[in-house]
Amino acid sequence: MRKRENRRQEEASAQADRAPSLFRPGENCWRVARAERAALLVDGEEYFHAFAAAAARARDSIIILAWDFNSRTLLRAEATGAGDTRNDAGHTGNDAGHTGNDAGHARNDNPRACSRGARDSGADLPARLGDFLNHLARHRRGLEVRILIWDYPMVFGTDREFPSVYGLGWQPHRHVRVRYDNTHPVTGSHHQKIVVIDDAVAFCGGMDLTCKRWDTRAHCPGDARRCNEAAPYPPMHDVMMMVDGRAARALGELARERWRRATGRHLATNARAVDPWPAKVTPDLRDLDVAIARTQPRSDEREAVREIETLYLDMIAAARETIYIENQYFTAHRVGEALAARLAEADGPEVVIVLRLLSHGWLEELTMQNLRKALIARLRQADTHGRLHVCYPYIDGLAEGTCIDVHSKVMVVDDEWLRIGSANVSNRSMGFDTECDLTVQAQGRAEVRAGIRSFRDGLLAEHLGVEPERVAREVGRGRSVGAAIDALRSPGRTLRRLDHEPEASETVMSIAGLADPEQPVELENLVSQFAPRSEVRRRVGDWAKVLALVLLVAGLTALWRLTPLADYLTAERITGWAQAFARERWAPLVVVGAHVVSAAILFPRPLITLFAVVAFGPWLGFAWSMCGILFAAFLTYLAGMRLDRSVVRRLSGRQLERIIQVLRERGIVAMTALRLVPLAPFAVEGVIAGAIRIKLRDFMIGTGLGMLPGTLAATVFGDQLEAGLRDPVQVNYWLIGGVVLALVAASLLVRRWLLTTELRREPRRGQ
Repeated sequence: MRKRENRRQEEASAQADRAPSLFRPGENCWRVARAERAALLVDGEEYFHAFAAAAARARDSIIILAWDFNSRTLLRAEATGAGDTRNDAGHTGNDAGHTGNDAGHARNDNPRACSRGARDSGADLPARLGDFLNHLARHRRGLEVRILIWDYPMVFGTDREFPSVYGLGWQPHRHVRVRYDNTHPVTGSHHQKIVVIDDAVAFCGGMDLTCKRWDTRAHCPGDARRCNEAAPYPPMHDVMMMVDGRAARALGELARERWRRATGRHLATNARAVDPWPAKVTPDLRDLDVAIARTQPRSDEREAVREIETLYLDMIAAARETIYIENQYFTAHRVGEALAARLAEADGPEVVIVLRLLSHGWLEELTMQNLRKALIARLRQADTHGRLHVCYPYIDGLAEGTCIDVHSKVMVVDDEWLRIGSANVSNRSMGFDTECDLTVQAQGRAEVRAGIRSFRDGLLAEHLGVEPERVAREVGRGRSVGAAIDALRSPGRTLRRLDHEPEASETVMSIAGLADPEQPVELENLVSQFAPRSEVRRRVGDWAKVLALVLLVAGLTALWRLTPLADYLTAERITGWAQAFARERWAPLVVVGAHVVSAAILFPRPLITLFAVVAFGPWLGFAWSMCGILFAAFLTYLAGMRLDRSVVRRLSGRQLERIIQVLRERGIVAMTALRLVPLAPFAVEGVIAGAIRIKLRDFMIGTGLGMLPGTLAATVFGDQLEAGLRDPVQVNYWLIGGVVLALVAASLLVRRWLLTTELRREPRRGQ
């Protein structure tokens, strides 16, 4: 069998030599690798079935790179208990707004979707993604599952699952490891959607394993299976490519490198030969080269990679007949300029663009939709020969304010090139976010051209609500793709023209451009703009603060001694209140909560410790105060992880650079020093530590060690205060003096360390 396979590959390679390849590794792609099989999976039903079937056959490893991942995702929609799935999927022609034959097409237009059914998708395994992966890890000895998710800002967190590391929600099996990748520029994202199984089968495209992605090719309004936590969501259209062979192994290498950069850990490559390709998934293409193109923003350890943009421009330049694009966004100005130049040519290709009608919320409407309007207007101005067709899929019966959500990232050129990936046609995807696309080329092979053409016709048939054969006939009559769309339009389900939309003002466009940047801006560069560098040194302001504190204490003392407060706030009454408070069951929680509140409103923590010591005694007062401090620190760290970095920058202000310089050490010593000699308020330091992802263990231990001397000092003062209230003779002034001297010495030593650290960094800045 191996000899027959090698002979088939040799014949395919010889045939491919008849046409030159567009791919240039290192320029418009990262690598070109052979795939023996490639399947084109349209919409969530096909992808989720194929993923579950392949994952159920995994032996050694499953690696998932994701923009989002949700353990509650249902891999089989029938698990919702929505009733007879055949009836749900097969809405009548009246329900869908088209004829009975068209409705039948919605049920039967894709036999592969039916064949990729429950028998080969692990139907006997748990339906929810998290339970499914835990089950595989529990019952398959040696299987390791790695999930790497973009460490997102809170603005994207509405539908996100709370990280399991905090002990809430889904708890992964010990062989299922979930990590969050924060190695991206400020406001950037990791947008790749890749799954690699045993280095033998891989998926890449526009779809994450998360909620609100599942749908059928019918996209029927009111499909009861299309819901998330009992809440319905609009139809979702997306595409993935599934490959095997060396192409899958190359994607595994890419995934392992991402894991290494994010976690510092190396993942072993699978050595044994396995074949997790599901038996019921029929390949659409065979024995062909797959180009893997990436976008990677600039970082400290690598230059920017813009292979995806370069390949877009090369494919547009090579087009002769038709450029077909499906995409969630359409704002990339370089791609737009290239399309405009081809439209201006007398004999250039026609351009068919399928987009979604509406945006997700007011912010996206203000930004990405306005940028899209401007780019489309530019193309229409260049389209002097009438070859531009901009459409959106429509189906009758959807709720007002919703549409079929085109989330796919597809480009088909001349039946010769097909690309599927994660990259939107946006400036972000060209140079700012992390992306990955797969592209295949026919290179003169008739069967590959037929497969690419069939795929495109199938997409058009899905959008138009007709049989793929009707699309093929219309295009085959010598009509253009755009003319075929016009001829097949119908009232109920169709591709409608995206009407001319009014452009926004210059001011709005300037604001919108901020949402779609082309180049990353590193946090440290922003620091240099917003927070001028300063040395760690004593300033006149420090002495002013000490003087103000002395005056405040003197004023309070005079108020107590010279007013009737002295008669009311007696020592016995104060200690009595404190001891009565300590007898309440909820008193410790109040002390802990008071420390949390003090972190937010900058109330002096030592006063809370003093009160706790008077109420509970020195040992319990110290213990409850430390619990409160550590809990408050944990909450600020958690807030830093969840907050957008721009918010962190505003909170921290000009202290940001100095704190980052210390925390770059990312060790317990650095965190301890920062707590001993704070460069910013307690909460701000915790938020920044969470935002730049120092290890939680180091953060908590460093906070505990750094806050220990001050809390002990407050405990000693509180104990002596309580003793002084009962009998001034019992005050141990030597103890108080020793504590003060110890604190001053520790402060001076840490300041000296900070200054030394600053001076060590100084030569680097001048380089």
